[in-house]
Order: sequence, then C-alpha cells, then structure tokens
Amino acid sequence: MAFATSAIRDAANTEAVLARVASESGVDLQVLDGGDEARVTFLAVRRWFGWSAGRLLMIDVGGGSLELAAGLDEEPDVAVSLPLGAGRLTRELAGDPPGPEGVRALRKRVRSRIATVQPQLDRVGAPQLTVGTSKTVRSLARVCGAAPRGDGPYVPRTLTLADLSELVPRLARTTAVERAQLPGVSAARAPQLLAGALVVESAMELLGTESLTVCPWALREGLILRFLDGLPDD
Repeated sequence: MAFATSAIRDAANTEAVLARVASESGVDLQVLDGGDEARVTFLAVRRWFGWSAGRLLMIDVGGGSLELAAGLDEEPDVAVSLPLGAGRLTRELAGDPPGPEGVRALRKRVRSRIATVQPQLDRVGAPQLTVGTSKTVRSLARVCGAAPRGDGPYVPRTLTLADLSELVPRLARTTAVERAQLPGVSAARAPQLLAGALVVESAMELLGTESLTVCPWALREGLILRFLDGLPDD
C-alpha cells in the first residue's frame, strides 16, 4: 500500500514525480487528498478510543498539512486539511533560532487560517474527547513530561495547553541542535518542533480545548484499517 500526502499533492510537478516513481520502482503511488487524509486518520483515532469516547475532535499535524476532524461516528461530520504542516511552516522561519517578529508573524498567519474552519468544527458540538496525533504531537507531549515511547502505546499520554504555552517561548529561544537534546526529540524532528508547537497551540486555543489526549495511531493505521474493512468476509 503506497500512498502520498501533501508533499506530493501540493508539488508543482506532481504528475512527473508519480511517473518517475512508477517507472523506477514499479509502484503506483496513490495520492490522498487532504479531506481523505483527515477522514482516514479520524478512523484510526475512533478505533483506538472506541465508541465510549463519544464525540471526538482530532488535531493531526504532519510535515505538510494540518488535519482537523470531528464527529460521533467512524466517518467524521467535518474533515478539513490546511497547509499548516510543521515542515512547511519551518521554511518560513528565518534564523536559528528565529527572531521574535518572525515567530509572531507565523503565529498570526496560522491562527488566521485555522479561524477560517473553526465555525465548521464548532457546529459539530463540544467534543467529549480531543485527540492529538502525529510525531509532532507525541514529541511535544514527551517534552512536556509525557511517558517515553519505551513505556508502550497503552500508557495514557496528554498534552495540556498550559504546558505547551510555557514551552513555545523556550523553543523560540533555542537552536535546532539544542532542541534535539530535549527528551523525545530527534535531530530530524528538532528543526520543525517550534512551528509544530505554534500550530498545535493555535488550534487548541481557537478550538477551546485545554488538553489533548495523544493517540498512538494515525494515518498509517487508518489506511490499514480501511483496507481490512474492504476485504470480503469469506
């Protein structure tokens, strides 16, 4: 099962990339659109937490995009994708560490973009559980004191808005090398951590949630679940 997400679907040469991959590897990449990416990830979140979790709100931060979804069923009532991925936005922050004006400008732009879809999510109703997925969310939760990955997937992990709001200024003052020394942050993830934190913080503030419950399943698991659901019963 080979899928591509925002990096490929938003590229100026998408068809050329797909053709090159197919010719050199024999693999036909299927490109997920943003809404489908949000729906599949929401499916994984629903299956992990079950029906007893009630109405879910999902915040998923990838490298190229931010997916938001909400609903009571396995199919969300609202599923949206915004070009606010941690990797994409990091390219807009000049300097290491970036200057305060750059951070403020990026936060303002992120909040403005999320605000455009906030009414859709609000109409679904207040969530009974707000969930965060992706490596960015897991890394932020770990830095803020959540259990390490080695403790296994069944240990409850949360990320509070209060902790994140204290962390963001610290991240803005540190270099990528210094961020890589934080618990749970790899050298590859460190440059993107500040931009990712700004996105998560803005989404939590605008959507009115004080705490995220971290889900170990995300897009990959959702794709597997969708595939298994499509197999014949016999």
